[in-house]
Amino acid sequence: MRNESENTGVEDYVTMTIGGQLFGLPIRKVHDVFIPGRMTKVPLAPAEIAGILSLRGRIVTAIDMRCRLGLPKREDGGESMPVGVDCDGESYGLVIDAVGEVLRLTKDSRQPIPINLDSRLARVAGGVHRLEDQLLVVLDVGRVLDMKADAAAA
Repeated sequence: MRNESENTGVEDYVTMTIGGQLFGLPIRKVHDVFIPGRMTKVPLAPAEIAGILSLRGRIVTAIDMRCRLGLPKREDGGESMPVGVDCDGESYGLVIDAVGEVLRLTKDSRQPIPINLDSRLARVAGGVHRLEDQLLVVLDVGRVLDMKADAAAA
C-alpha cells in the first residue's frame, strides 16, 4: 500500500532545531517524540552516544545530535528531547534541542546538498528545502547513524 506522499508529490517533515539550525526528518521515519526518562551512560561508548533509555519497554540508544554535529553543549539550561526513529530494525532516540511543527513540502522543492553547506551538516543531510526565511536541512537517518564512516575519515 502506497502512502499519501507518494501519490501527491508532497512529503511531511517533523521539524526540529539543533544549535539554532532548522532540520527536518521525514515523518515516515519518526515513531515517537518523548520526554527523556532516566538515561544510562554506556561505558567506553563514543561521545555521540548519550546513553540508553527505555521507551515503552524497548531499549533505545540515544544519540546526542549536538555532539554528532560538533556543536558545544547547550548553555541555556534547556531540556533536550529525544525523537524516536528506527533504522535497520533498531530503535534510536535523536537527542535534539526542540521539536517544532510538521511541515508539508513538495518533493520538487527539495534540493541537493549545496556545495557551501557546512561539512558537519552535509555529512548527515539528505538534501535541503529553502524556506522563506531559513534553510531546512533534511536529515538522512542512515547518515546520522553511520558513525563508522566518520571514524574512518578521522
